[in-house]
Order: sequence, then structure tokens, then C-alpha cells
Amino acid sequence: MEISDLKIMSANVRKDIIKMLALAGTGHPGGSLSSVELLVSLYFKHMKFNPKDTNDQNRDYFILSKGHVCPVLYAVLAQLKCFNSDELCTLRRTGSKLQGHPAKDKKLPGIEVSTGSLGYGLSIGAGIAVGMRQAGKSNRVYVLMGDGEQQEGSVWEAVMSSAHYKLDNLCAIVDNNGLQIDGATKDIMNVEPLADKYKAFGWSVIEIDGHNLEAIDKAYLQFKTEKGKPTAIIAKTVKGKGVSYMENVAEWHGKIPSKELVEKAVTEINESLK
Repeated sequence: MEISDLKIMSANVRKDIIKMLALAGTGHPGGSLSSVELLVSLYFKHMKFNPKDTNDQNRDYFILSKGHVCPVLYAVLAQLKCFNSDELCTLRRTGSKLQGHPAKDKKLPGIEVSTGSLGYGLSIGAGIAVGMRQAGKSNRVYVLMGDGEQQEGSVWEAVMSSAHYKLDNLCAIVDNNGLQIDGATKDIMNVEPLADKYKAFGWSVIEIDGHNLEAIDKAYLQFKTEKGKPTAIIAKTVKGKGVSYMENVAEWHGKIPSKELVEKAVTEINESLK
């Protein structure tokens, strides 16, 4: 896909996120919206992934460590036609494959592992990356984390071991939107300077605007050329991106818009393409 196509796809994914959360009446819009461009670029341009065979042994792996933002992943997988987009209407319903956190046992195509307990995704990704190396395979592993998630000690154990084993097939993506459920990350437990921390542990670090598709494109390409060390993409993003009343407001971490606000959001997203 060209950048212009990715922009249109990002808008479509944003609308799907808003609509499915409104129908569910529960969920997490803020962090889902801040991650859109990162996932759209990854799945539609950079990741080795076959929608018709999501268990292809030659695939790259994506781990959604911050599992509560699964609406963005579900919307992307639906756009890829991994499953019928009508299933988006079943988000968080009893018996649905689309639970409030990714659930491997629900057998939704494209879900690699159950996630939701923050801090474990990078360890899982590192384990897969080690396994791929030992098997002599070229599969890459991508892990999306939140900035609030960096407060978990287990993240830094994985950061340390990944550098020790020189996992250049592993890419950690940090959705650095500055907010978590209780407020500003810097006030809850400051994780900055985040880039310097990853560098100190021996990682290659790329800092970008997480909504700039050109910058995201270059970052993923740079990761693919890195040798001898894992890569961390620190993406500066806006929580609730694309919906004016949600942007940079911590309250929208887990709040659902009214019918009127849903219509306002969809209108704004459509207008952003003009």
C-alpha cells in the first residue's frame, strides 16, 4: 500500500473502533485510537502475514502486549479479511471470539497469544524470537506496548535479556501517548527518559511521531536492517487521536461515547481525509 492508501485505511480502522466500542458499551477507545497508524503500517505494508493462512509457519509474529486496546487489532484483522467484519459487532459479548482482551482459546484468526496482564508481552516476544533463531528461521517478532506498561519490572527483564541474546529479529513498539488510566504517566510513575533507558540496555532506538506514516515506514525499514541488537521504536502519540473530544484526555482510556458523540467522531474522521 502507498502512504495515501494507508491514511484511508487508518480512517476506516478508527471508525470501526468507535462503532464496535459503542455497540459493546464498554472497552478502551483512547489507546486503541493512538495505536492505529502503527498497526496499519505494520500489517498492510511491513509484516510478513497471510490473511488467508494466519498460521503460516513463515509469518512474522505480532504480540499485543497492552491487550486492552484489542479493538484496534480486531479492526485491522477485519480489514484484512481474516474474518467477517460483521463479527466486530460482537465485541465483548458472551461467547464472542472478540473478547475484551485477546483470547487465544477463542480461535480468532490472527491472535497469537492471550494478553491483558500488562508487562508480559515483550517476554513472550523475546521467547518467540529466540525460538526462531534456534530454528534457523528469518521470522520477525513485533510487540506493541503502552508507555504506562513500562512501569512493570518484567518489561525490563525482557529488555535486558533481549539485548544479551542480540535479538535483532525483535522489535518493541512503545505507544508513548503520555496517559494511562489514572492520569499522566509522568505523574503516576515517570518512565522518562525512555529512549535513553533502552539505549543503556543495548537496544537500537528509533524515536518517531507515531501518527506520521512516512516516519513509521522508515522506522520499520530501519529495524529490518539492524544487526546484532533488538530495536525499540518509541512512538510519540496522542491518546484518542482523530477524535477531538478524546484527544489527550485520560478519561477516555475506558469510557464509551454516546450516540451523538459517536456521530461526531465519525464525521471528524471522515473530514480528516478531505
